[in-house]
Amino acid sequence: MKFNYYLEKIAGVEVYPLISLLLFVIFFVGVTILAFSSSKETIEHLENLPLDKHDQI
Repeated sequence: MKFNYYLEKIAGVEVYPLISLLLFVIFFVGVTILAFSSSKETIEHLENLPLDKHDQI
C-alpha cells in the first residue's frame, strides 16, 4: 500500500501542510528579525566564541 492511502484516511489532513508552512515562515521571519536587530557588539561576541580560549573545560 502506498503512503497516500494512509493519508487519505486521516480527517483534516489537508491542513497539515498549511500548518507546517506557517510554522516555517514564522520561524524564518523571527530569525531574520533577530539577526537584523542584534547589536554589533553581540554579533562580534558571538563571532569570537569559538576562538575564545578563556573558558576551557
